[in-house]
Amino acid sequence: MIDFRSILAIGMGGNLPFEGSPTAVTLVRALRRLSGPEVVIRSVSRFFQTPCFPAGAGPDYVNAAVLVETRLPVAELLQRLHRVELEFGRARAQRWGMRTLDLDILTCGESVLPDPETFRHWLTLPRETQLQAVPDRLIVPHPRLQDRPFALIPLADIAPDWVHPVLNRSVRELCDALPAEDIAAVRPI
Repeated sequence: MIDFRSILAIGMGGNLPFEGSPTAVTLVRALRRLSGPEVVIRSVSRFFQTPCFPAGAGPDYVNAAVLVETRLPVAELLQRLHRVELEFGRARAQRWGMRTLDLDILTCGESVLPDPETFRHWLTLPRETQLQAVPDRLIVPHPRLQDRPFALIPLADIAPDWVHPVLNRSVRELCDALPAEDIAAVRPI
């Protein structure tokens, strides 16, 4: 049994090739680059193919989730993730746009960061505002986690019993609440 209090979950994804390699290869290479003395990978989900949104806007994505243990402060881990993204050609030209690699901190044990009030603000932000607003600090758990099959389904592969510290529902329960067609669209590779 995994003690989720000391484990962070990272979502991985991409839909553009990097240096001629398909996205799945980029994800494997990024895992190797991320792993080290300060970041110990405890579990990796299967890779999943997920549709690009909106449909037809680009190639499908490949997504996965990773459980890591680290002594790094969460801000340093985020900086490390951003450095790895850059090494694999990530350009932050458009919010929610196509990319070679995306690494997001999904959970940080049972923590709510930076605080419950800020988390709730981002949790309840209208979709139109989400497209434009970018937080000035890390918000954890990821405020859209419960809405995103491409993040939840890989996370359920490795941490179905993790309980969201604000919503008080397990990953399994959050997945069960997704529309059936959204779940069906996320397919293991």
